[in-house]
Amino acid sequence: MEDLKGVKIGYAICGSFCTFRRTIDEMKELVKRGAELFPIMSDNAYSLDTRFGKAADFAAEIEALCGRSVIHTIPEAEPIGPQKLLDVLVISPCTGNTLAKLASGVTDTAVALAAKAHLRNARPLVIGVSTNDALAAAAKNIGMLMNCKNVYFIPMSQDDPVKKPNSMVVHFDKTPEAIQGALDGKQVQPLYL
Repeated sequence: MEDLKGVKIGYAICGSFCTFRRTIDEMKELVKRGAELFPIMSDNAYSLDTRFGKAADFAAEIEALCGRSVIHTIPEAEPIGPQKLLDVLVISPCTGNTLAKLASGVTDTAVALAAKAHLRNARPLVIGVSTNDALAAAAKNIGMLMNCKNVYFIPMSQDDPVKKPNSMVVHFDKTPEAIQGALDGKQVQPLYL
């Protein structure tokens, strides 16, 4: 078990609603390992109720787990850079929409701005992909981001090659290993085929 005691981790969640339970479970694991979590949610993740649960319930659970309010607006995310608030920023689940924003330098959401603000300090960004078009439209953005300095990926693989052949999802249980690798400047094996 990697010791993450005292590591300040921004943990950003985008709108891959079907993975929220798994990402919250992984957040719990990081807290068990001693990490200090700063929760960030995209507007959709923070505000949309879906068949997977109510947004307010997820936000309340995350705030209770982390002991602080969810950062969910651009003004709340902006100080992350100037204050050098985080040691590492994790975006997991990271949707195809957010991958496109990151690859294109678009910062019109709290998550995208948090990433920009954090990367300006040359600190690691760790991405956990969860999108139905990872091997289609989002593939170019994943490839572009894999070639960026200080950007790392949590291992991912296809989640249903027959019914959803372009879909990939993060291996949430590999998050601590990916974070430690990023803090050490190393990319763990990103793709499981």
